[in-house]
Amino acid sequence: MDWGTLIATTIAAFITLAIFSFLYKDNPFYKFAEHMAVGLSAGYWVLILFHNVAIPNVYQRLMDGQWWYIFPTILGALMWTRFSRKASWISRYPLAFYIGIATGVAIPLEMRAKVIEQLNGTVGLIEYWRSPGALFLTSFNNTLILVGVVAGLVYFFFSKEHKGVTGVTAKFGIGVLMIGFGAAFGFTVMARISLLIQRVQFLFFDWLHWY
Repeated sequence: MDWGTLIATTIAAFITLAIFSFLYKDNPFYKFAEHMAVGLSAGYWVLILFHNVAIPNVYQRLMDGQWWYIFPTILGALMWTRFSRKASWISRYPLAFYIGIATGVAIPLEMRAKVIEQLNGTVGLIEYWRSPGALFLTSFNNTLILVGVVAGLVYFFFSKEHKGVTGVTAKFGIGVLMIGFGAAFGFTVMARISLLIQRVQFLFFDWLHWY
């Protein structure tokens, strides 16, 4: 291993151990690593946005004669007035344009992805039952999914008191929701454990060379 790689690996190991030191208690080493990570991330994304957004969508457009791009450029520049105490009120106008346009774009996409497509998928489970080559296990899974979806929706139906059949269905919906939340949480834990394993392997194999 050359000296450049050794120094870089040692610095990376020091930062990794500084982050892990928070498991003991908050300390200056952890704060240093945290602030450095935030600063490097901010600087990295500033460069990425400048080269991938500002240059092709502002500079290059204006150079190509598309003069109307000067209007969104001005709105974007006005957002920097947020850092001025006296002129910070100006940033509300471009921010209002941005929120309005983003909302208008996001609502149809969210409705399609999280409502319409999910509804089509649920209704498609019923269509599978009617197909001549439907398998029993697949049909059972589809039935369980459909019942779980309906039960989960019944739990959020507050126009009728949760008693009798409605109460039993709502309780089953709670169980379905808890299973979903538990699976999502388990997936998150597995992802974090994978990151931990990768960093431990880096310390032992790449830095200390314990083979």
